[in-house]
Order: sequence, then structure tokens, then C-alpha cells
Amino acid sequence: MTLLRVENLAIDVARDGGTCRLVHDAHFSVDRGETLAVVGESGSGKSLTALAVMDLLGEGLSVASGKILYDGTDLTALPPQERNALRGSKIAMIFQEPMTSLNPVRSIEHQLIEGMRLKLRLNRQAARARALELLAEVGISDPERRLNQYPHQLSGGMRQRVMIAIALSCEPDLILADEPTTALDVTIQAQILALTSRLCRDHGIGMVLITHNLGIVARYAQNVAVMYGGRVVERASARQLYRDPQHPYTRGLLASVPRLDLPRDTPLRPIPGAPPDATVELTGCRFHPRCPMATEICAQKVPDFSMTDGHEVACWNAGADASKEEGAVA
Repeated sequence: MTLLRVENLAIDVARDGGTCRLVHDAHFSVDRGETLAVVGESGSGKSLTALAVMDLLGEGLSVASGKILYDGTDLTALPPQERNALRGSKIAMIFQEPMTSLNPVRSIEHQLIEGMRLKLRLNRQAARARALELLAEVGISDPERRLNQYPHQLSGGMRQRVMIAIALSCEPDLILADEPTTALDVTIQAQILALTSRLCRDHGIGMVLITHNLGIVARYAQNVAVMYGGRVVERASARQLYRDPQHPYTRGLLASVPRLDLPRDTPLRPIPGAPPDATVELTGCRFHPRCPMATEICAQKVPDFSMTDGHEVACWNAGADASKEEGAVA
């Protein structure tokens, strides 16, 4: 059953007396118990889309059009009080940097039980008992002692586990994880991703995992949406995406990370150029200035989505011979 469906979502920012579009017609969905990875370089609109779902867009940012359907209800049409009631209790978020997300002058106990007392109406004793259970569930040793500590007394991995516990505390149906392992070393990254994947599976929680690293997607996500320049350019199951990437940008991302199924001396092929400035108007496909497969129509018209066996791609040259990219991308 579809838990979250984002349809043709557009996000604008106020600029120079007018508006500038940062996210264009974003479209994806996630089911209960499923992990959807939203992948792309910095500035592609991944985090903005998640913040729009949470109704946490900053000053000057606004949803210009589109729908955010949670369990069939369009969140963009709800009054602020009703959206606030859903935030934390039904839809939770794990932010990118726990040291700036956690309050440095409040104890871990205060930050864990605050939401439960407000959203679940638990008394302090019941909320504290659940906080101890949550800390144990996310793998924090000696939870009784940790409750009395402050964020600066915990390691980066422990702080991120606390953030996961806070996200789980009010028993949400959906969790948005915004690059939750960026500040962690590789070993801790694997532990945190395995933990969140297991907890979502065990609790039947849908998760949107926002990341720039396609290397972690195959193991932890069932479906993938690739974003570039504020647009979703490819949607598929993780298996389909790795087996047969259709968009040149997706191919570029895959070619730029090491793979265990290729010889160790296989050179990585970075994508040339830089992502587009979101505030600059660009006609056609936003990837065309960097694309080795670009043709005249790519610079003139935004491509429509085409679908084959559930694999969707927005590219005029989808399915073209990938070997033609070798010289241009190397």
C-alpha cells in the first residue's frame, strides 16, 4: 500500500522581487516497509523535497504546485495545526548532522521524552521507560547513564543513534533520513544504515533515504529516484537501476564509485563539469551541458518520462549505446 506519493512537486524561492524554481515536478512514491533512496549530487533538490514533505521549508521557500499525499491525504491542503500534528507522530525526520540537530544544553533524556509527552500524551515515568527501551533498541550501551548525558559527551555514531531513537519515539509510519551518515566514518556508516534498515523493516515503517552515494543504495533500498538539477530523471527498482541504468547521469554516478564486481585497476570516470546553478534558467534537459550523449533536442526541450517494465527515465537518448559515453566521460 502506498504510504507517501509526491506528485509534480515544485518548490520556489523568493529572489529579486520575483521567484526562482529550485525543484521542478518531483514525482516518487514509497510503500509501507519499503526504503526509497533519493540520489543525486549536492544541490539537486533532495533535501528541499524532504523538507517540503515535513513542512519545514525555510523563509522565502514555498511549495508552488503539486501534491504531497500521505496515506491518501494531500498534506499541502491541510491547515498548519493538522500538519503539525502529523509531524513527529506520523512522519519523522533524521537530519544530516546530529550535533547541530540536537540541543547542546538539554540532556538526552529531555530531548527523547519531549516528543512522546507532547504527541503520545505519556507521563514522565512512562516516557522515560520508553526512552530506555529505544536507546537499547538502537544499540546504545548503558542507556540509563546515557539519558543523563548531553550531546557533546557522545560520539558521532552515538549522537546519530539518538537521532534515530527520537525519530522512532512517537511510532511514525514514515521516516525521512537526510544523508544520516555523512559525518561518520565508513564502519559506523554501515552500522547506522543497517540499523535503520532493520528497524524500518521490523516496524513496517516506510523510509525515504536521501543520499549522494549510489554505492550504499543497492544494499539498503528497494527502489531509487535519481535527481539532477531539481528534477527526478530516473525511477526504478534498485536491481533494475544497477543492472541497466538508462539516464547518462545515472551511468555517470555509477561509473564514479568503486565496484567490487570489476577488476581493482578499473579507472573511475568522474562526471565532467559541475551541477547547474539552481537560480539560473536553463532550457531543455538540465544535464545536457555535461552529457556526452546530448543532441540538439536536449538543449531545447525538457524530456518526458518513458517507462519500460516499471523503469522510468526522462531522457531523449534513453537506452542509447552506453559505449559512446566512454571517450566523453573519461
